Amino acid sequence: MLQIRFRKTEHTIYYVDDVFNLNFEEEWMKDSLVKEMVKDVDSSDVVSPYCIQSPVLGQIPPEKLSGGVKALILMLNEPDWEVWATACGNNCAKWIKKIAEIFDEKGQNLCISLTHFMNFGNNDFEVMDADTGEVDTYWNMIVKHGL
Repeated sequence: MLQIRFRKTEHTIYYVDDVFNLNFEEEWMKDSLVKEMVKDVDSSDVVSPYCIQSPVLGQIPPEKLSGGVKALILMLNEPDWEVWATACGNNCAKWIKKIAEIFDEKGQNLCISLTHFMNFGNNDFEVMDADTGEVDTYWNMIVKHGL
């Protein structure tokens, strides 16, 4: 299940760019889901772990990917980390749900920190409040937390 903490804490991975750049593993870029996310969110192709083909920037290293894609890759590969999903735009929402589904199949939860309203399209799916353990629809949680 997707767990959301509607605030930042000392455990939140807030500096997504820096944390990604310092912890990058080339195996991450070989994952087919990562390649799909990079293509969808950044309109770029993963050529190799260290070469991304961007239609705007040309060939770039993974360190130059958007903060949103970096956050998604961290969510997927570091399941014990609580990533600040506010670094993501709405174009990352479907991927957050997809990663949560993958975790759910493994009996794990994906916990993110979110301090703004993210439009998931259908906002009537169940999430858990990471602070209280309460389960309700995302929409009801957003209203409750004043986002």
